Amino acid sequence: MKEIFEWNRVFYNDLPENFALEVVFRSTVMFIILLLTLKLAGKRGVKQLSIFETVIIIALGSAAGDPMFYEDVGIVPAAIVFTVIIILYRSVTWLTGKSKKFEEFIEGKTECLINDGKFSVSTFKKESLAQDEFFSELRIKSIEHLGQIKHAFIETSGEVSVFFYKDEEVKYGLPILPAAFNKKSKNISIDGIHACTFCGHTEEQKIGTAKCKVCQKEEWVEAINTKRIT
Repeated sequence: MKEIFEWNRVFYNDLPENFALEVVFRSTVMFIILLLTLKLAGKRGVKQLSIFETVIIIALGSAAGDPMFYEDVGIVPAAIVFTVIIILYRSVTWLTGKSKKFEEFIEGKTECLINDGKFSVSTFKKESLAQDEFFSELRIKSIEHLGQIKHAFIETSGEVSVFFYKDEEVKYGLPILPAAFNKKSKNISIDGIHACTFCGHTEEQKIGTAKCKVCQKEEWVEAINTKRIT
């Protein structure tokens, strides 16, 4: 039967003192794995927290929780984890201040998603942001179609920043309300200004079929130019 307050077990769990070196190695490896995993997951998965901040929270949370619940996890190894994480945090913070490229790798950078009422298609290919998800973000901001938007950016936090046209400058644009957008079709049924459902390009179209001059896609929906209601 184990006695309470067996100090060697409480602090080291009967492990040799040189196990501390393995804890340093484990902590470093797991920190890098967490950082790379969340980096690959994309900024939308950790909205409002940077990837780096999320790594710190997960790492410290795990280090603090395990020794509280498991008797086979010593306090000293957990304390070493905290120390290693803080050292790594300070090191990464220092590196981000010294290297712009490293800062962009860790924190990401602001990307333009909409320019002059049309999608920046190359950016959408890079960002892990689905069109439906993006439309939802815009609808929350009371946006009815892309022609109301001058520029839209995805920030390093995952937030979407939007800059609007003045009412008198609003263009014809791709409607993003579900009822209107779902009328998209390869067969244009009425003459008028239509918007490509893939890139948001607008142009005059006749009844029939047509390819978008910008992205070469063939699905269209009737464009609208309503003013924004605020």
